[in-house]
Amino acid sequence: MAFTSFDFSGQVVLVTGAASGIGRATAFAFAKSQAKVVVSDVSEEGGLETVRQIQKIGGEALFVPCDVSQSAQVQALMKKIIDTFGRLDSAFNNAGIEGPQSSTADYAEEAWDRVIDTNLKGVWLCMKYQIPIFIKQGHGNIVNCSSIAGMIGFQGVPAYVASKHGILGLTKTAALEYSKQNIRVNAVCPGVIETPMIERFTRGDTKAHELLVAGEPMGRVGHPAEIAQAVLWLSSSGASFVTGHPLVVDGGWVAQ
Repeated sequence: MAFTSFDFSGQVVLVTGAASGIGRATAFAFAKSQAKVVVSDVSEEGGLETVRQIQKIGGEALFVPCDVSQSAQVQALMKKIIDTFGRLDSAFNNAGIEGPQSSTADYAEEAWDRVIDTNLKGVWLCMKYQIPIFIKQGHGNIVNCSSIAGMIGFQGVPAYVASKHGILGLTKTAALEYSKQNIRVNAVCPGVIETPMIERFTRGDTKAHELLVAGEPMGRVGHPAEIAQAVLWLSSSGASFVTGHPLVVDGGWVAQ
């Protein structure tokens, strides 16, 4: 499939959760668009592989490990970016986990805390330490990764759904707070995308995967590169008047 070309020459971009799936595809797309990419994840092996793939095409990338639920690690990540490159132009706050499957009343409190801390608190911490950099620079773009689970409910994953709804509220609030400071804050809401997370969700069950495909009006699941295209557009000058927006990329799922 053909994709739009973007030009991020001279820009420094951060992608969290970049060891696989949507994060890796987005980091790769930014690199192909001439950005210097900071690849971050809790998985060193996966993060370094993303860097290797970027370097293989002649791109520039740096891996910085970070657990986004930990304030000190997020602060250290931002410091490393500024110490290395002296700037940060865009961030894709993508790191997230799905958590176990269970009904709301049966959901384990520890599992709830882990999902909320990673998915929602993690996005907030990233923004908390990115925004001062952007204010000092006089510009910046943030794209937070929500989900169609941030738009509608799904049975059996209450913490995940709550975290993704929360990301949209946080995105809209920050967008309003910093709109006059040349900082745009948006969110992307992927549908069912062929990633390791979906593989874990279906537990390798072919029928479960087929049910997900059947739920897509377009008759197929999405590809990580298709989400990457949406993130790059939201981060580009082409979206200069777009802020506080949840961009749904889902093959029509929530239109049903």
